[in-house]
Amino acid sequence: MEESSDDSLVERISEKVIVLIGPTAVGKTKLSIELAKKLNAEIISGDSMQIYKEMDIGTAKITKAEMEGIPHHLIDIKEPTESYSVADFQVDVRRTIKDIHNRGKVAMIVGGTGLYIQSVIYDYHFTDQASDPDYRVNLEKLIEEEGIEPSFRKLQVIDPESADRIHPNNIRRVIRALEIHHTTGKTMTQYLNEQEKTLIYDVAIIGLTMEREELYNRINQRVDLMVEEGLLDEVERLYNKGIRDCQSIQAIGYKEVYDYLEGNVSLNQAIEILKQNSRRYAKRQLTWFRNKMNVTWFDVTNKPFSNTLDEILKYVAGKL
Repeated sequence: MEESSDDSLVERISEKVIVLIGPTAVGKTKLSIELAKKLNAEIISGDSMQIYKEMDIGTAKITKAEMEGIPHHLIDIKEPTESYSVADFQVDVRRTIKDIHNRGKVAMIVGGTGLYIQSVIYDYHFTDQASDPDYRVNLEKLIEEEGIEPSFRKLQVIDPESADRIHPNNIRRVIRALEIHHTTGKTMTQYLNEQEKTLIYDVAIIGLTMEREELYNRINQRVDLMVEEGLLDEVERLYNKGIRDCQSIQAIGYKEVYDYLEGNVSLNQAIEILKQNSRRYAKRQLTWFRNKMNVTWFDVTNKPFSNTLDEILKYVAGKL
């Protein structure tokens, strides 16, 4: 994890920030546009994969037409071959919030990547305090001699949550996670969770939810629509460019199609696995948000869109 060089970004500040979260396919995009119109807001993507160029359909990236003129930030800022960490995201988003606020607008973070959003609005510090340079050098030598696999398997055992987030070939992050455990006796996950959860913004955290059966149906329908819109062609273009073993390709919607392109599964199997992985991801998202963040939830099951919009506008007016 990198250290933030701009100390002013982690000082207590008074900018108003709206956070709109929820599981995949629950309807965040449409609602965010209408809220932004009403609240004079600009939108910051809170999705760890929408930062990548050329990855539009599989990440359900908002289109220019759907934006309806609302400025969006942190979309298409990295090549698919580049790595991007939660610490990078924290710095970039806090800088963007300050810029939006300086222009007299309200910043709205919209997305479903829990840890990334949490790192921005709470006083999280990504520092090198838990460090052991000798251990790090020895681990680098070991990886150079034996490859990354043994070290990554070790991380999977001691900190499965971090191993789930970190790509096996992201050597720097694997080493950092192991170094934290070696130095503190705690996993990176514990290290982050034990930090003080102090909000550094005047924030309203809005969560959208719906009955599980309806949500899963929407997820399945979304996957079918992605396939109709050209998901296979999008992924195949990346595959044909020789893009392999990158953080970006671990995204749901890409790793499953890669398995198909490599002949490991049939197309129908890949699509069904994609649906299953998307449903499981939605469940993990809801668990994270409910356990880690102070969210005000709005159930949108069978509710008219206008009613939800009015309820949330009233909530925001009272909160901010």
